Amino acid sequence: MRETHRPRETAGDSGSGLPQHRPGRAFGHASGASGSGAPHRSDGRPPHTPRGARRTGPAGHPGTTPPVPGWPASLFLGVLVALFALITWQVAAEGPLLRLDERVGESLFRRGPAGLTQLFSDLGGVPVALPVLVCAIAYALWRGARRLPVYAALTMAAVPALVIPLKVATARQGPLTEAVNYYPSGHTATAAVAYGASALLLLAVPRPAWLRAWVPPAAALPLTAATGAGLVLHGYHWPLDVLASWCLGPVLLGPLWWVSRGARLRSGEPRATR
Repeated sequence: MRETHRPRETAGDSGSGLPQHRPGRAFGHASGASGSGAPHRSDGRPPHTPRGARRTGPAGHPGTTPPVPGWPASLFLGVLVALFALITWQVAAEGPLLRLDERVGESLFRRGPAGLTQLFSDLGGVPVALPVLVCAIAYALWRGARRLPVYAALTMAAVPALVIPLKVATARQGPLTEAVNYYPSGHTATAAVAYGASALLLLAVPRPAWLRAWVPPAAALPLTAATGAGLVLHGYHWPLDVLASWCLGPVLLGPLWWVSRGARLRSGEPRATR
């Protein structure tokens, strides 16, 4: 017996009789098409459209579930790691980049007011930078954060754990002194992690109304830059010592940034409190 296929009705078809709903899957198609019912297929299969195949984010918008680091951030950290490895190799092998660094450093030492460069250098000291991070950790704990302060403390502890072995392994002689173990700059790495971690903590928790979202990073970046500049201009470190620590700081802060970003996306961007 040959089957005869009935033509499908479309939304634009018109007939002489009133439409009648039949029980079963056809009713599901009707409700989905009219917009009054559930906007999905009656057989449970996803629609064959790119938009319907996407997963929604926490706010109901198409996207992926956070935290997922984007490729720009991963690429940025990868470049910093590669640059840090290159500098470390040149310092250990006493390559041409090291000789260029010494020439540049000798032209920069003792430049600028000594009192100001000393002040900038002290910004990376443990007595100055560590209390700032401790205050940020205490504030985050007070605002109800639990994981982020732990990540921040571990990130700070990673600075001496990485910097001290590198200093001993490279044994680079410092400028204007016969002492060694000057690579990389511990003060610069301390400033980058302490001020950077403080900024990430403040961005991830509710803040006072006067503390805008741009203020923490706008303070952390100049403080870290001023520390490195002061160390070079005062003659405490070679430029590559500081540059290597500038590369190392964001790499160490990467896990904390990832966790804090995920916390912000899950709970929504924290608004300033009154």
